[in-house]
Amino acid sequence: MQNPISMFSSPVVCRSSRGHQPVWQRCISWLCLILALGLMVSPVRACPFCSAPSKTLSEQVSDASALLEVTWESAKDAQQTDVGSTTFRILKVIKQAKDEFSVNDLITLPRYRPGEKTDRYLLFGNAAGTELDWQPPVAASQSLVEYLQNAPKPNLPYRERLPYFMGYLENSETPISDDAYGEFANAPYEEITPLSSKMPREKLREWLVDPKVSPSRLGLYGLMMGLSGNDEDRQLMEKKILEPNTDFRLGIDGVMGGYLLLAKEPGLEVLERTKLADKQAPFSETYAAMQALRFMWQYGNETISPKRLRKSMELLLTRPELADLVIADLARWKDWEVVPLLITKFEDPEFGIPSIRRAIVRFMIYCAKDAQEVKNQPASESKLTPEELAQVQALGQQAEEWLKKLEETDPGLIRDARRFLLIK
Repeated sequence: MQNPISMFSSPVVCRSSRGHQPVWQRCISWLCLILALGLMVSPVRACPFCSAPSKTLSEQVSDASALLEVTWESAKDAQQTDVGSTTFRILKVIKQAKDEFSVNDLITLPRYRPGEKTDRYLLFGNAAGTELDWQPPVAASQSLVEYLQNAPKPNLPYRERLPYFMGYLENSETPISDDAYGEFANAPYEEITPLSSKMPREKLREWLVDPKVSPSRLGLYGLMMGLSGNDEDRQLMEKKILEPNTDFRLGIDGVMGGYLLLAKEPGLEVLERTKLADKQAPFSETYAAMQALRFMWQYGNETISPKRLRKSMELLLTRPELADLVIADLARWKDWEVVPLLITKFEDPEFGIPSIRRAIVRFMIYCAKDAQEVKNQPASESKLTPEELAQVQALGQQAEEWLKKLEETDPGLIRDARRFLLIK
């Protein structure tokens, strides 16, 4: 049976207690849920705790038909009906499909851009029919040019390319460090893990606690620390995770995920106590811990057992502001043991929110379907013990009977819930 729900990959930190949400918060919550649904249809391919993948400079170089290193020469100011123009002098022809550019040639592009004759840029020209479509100039230092010229080709495997970019992650030139980060953000987790022995452990320790490091990078650095660190690093990560903080901390989910790789079940107990079970913990911190659980489920290779991860996620079933998301995760994780609890929650006025009720109905549908498929599966192919098989079938039967009763009293709810099913 295909997993009904795939891992959320983007932070959704938009909720507070629903009973007291202002209108703007409820709107943002719905927007976040829609975003999450859009991310649920396929497994995550890029780095789990990185910002959205972007086109890297190496990819732009590969795609470009022409790449020129130029200096600013002159500019014509914009007029009412004219956007003006800027002229550049070619210093170096890095790449060209045809022999049409030479050093010292002048090239004029639309749009007025002020500058000095010492200003250097890279011009990327992409084929557009018989012409070149020039992208906006990219400010270029000699270091950036050398960085690009020495970079591994984009068609090489990630594990052959990433060691080069690892050395530029906190380069003093922002365009270089941003691009190196982008290479990791685009890389699947499975391609990052083999590099654990090459990761700059000491630098990662510094970056995790350096307030000057962009918070958007902490997720990646936390993940790398988890892959390459030792017990001393575990303590450093735990200290950072437990820092008193009521503000949203970008990237802390990656630090928690890396921490669980190192700390395993004892670390999970720390997150349970301080982020999951503690209702006074800021919502963003609790959601970050949820993301860490999801990461361990998908990528942890049973460093923490599936049963143990389910029990951690179940702690959040007491939180109405999180319940629909938690129920969706538990359905994906086939945690059918909570069927009786969810039937009780369905009748609880505190959980009478439409999104929670629909989530419970979908959970029961998935459970009943899985039980039927398990029943029809040849015994030789089943991974369940006879006791587990009997339990799944019993819970599936309970879910199916509950759905039949509900359809008699509230067919509209059943219909609404089925509308967003990811399996039929």
